[in-house]
Amino acid sequence: MPQNFTRECLSAHDQQVLNAIFKPLELTSSVAQAITPEVHAELVDVEPDSAAVQQSKALEVRAIKLAEEGKLLEALQNFEQALNVAPTRASVYNNRAQALRLVGRDEEALVELSHAIELCTEQTRTKCTALCQRGVLYRKQNNVDAARKDFEEAAQLGSSFAKIQLVEINPFAALCNQMLRQAFDQLK
Repeated sequence: MPQNFTRECLSAHDQQVLNAIFKPLELTSSVAQAITPEVHAELVDVEPDSAAVQQSKALEVRAIKLAEEGKLLEALQNFEQALNVAPTRASVYNNRAQALRLVGRDEEALVELSHAIELCTEQTRTKCTALCQRGVLYRKQNNVDAARKDFEEAAQLGSSFAKIQLVEINPFAALCNQMLRQAFDQLK
């Protein structure tokens, strides 16, 4: 490997692979996209088309934009407003959980994700995403059994991310990943 080799020389896909190996519990926007199941007709979220839902969606989009700008407290306020308008929208709980996670409130994020999953009767896509995100939080807490359960359910819903996570929490795969990390460390 050349001495002037840097991560910037890698393609975006190769960087994602290395991030998955060295930072498996970190959700990035590219990983978050991979969480979403492949699009099938039965995986489209169904919500009523009411004025309250439309207003809630607008507030949710604004909250997401604020979170992306690093304005997490404002984002949380907007998520709260979105829930006040339409309190049964699972995607708002799911997205609010991510803002809570970013401010270090993982336990509250777990509660939000669990609530989102409970509300997902016709929002299969949101349910799959919430299961993956809750699985990541469980994995971060070393609750492998709970993580495995969530990843299995999300994998059944079509998430390739969940399928990868199931392989990674397999003890044999973990050993292989450890050996791979050691090999990469020796190359540095």
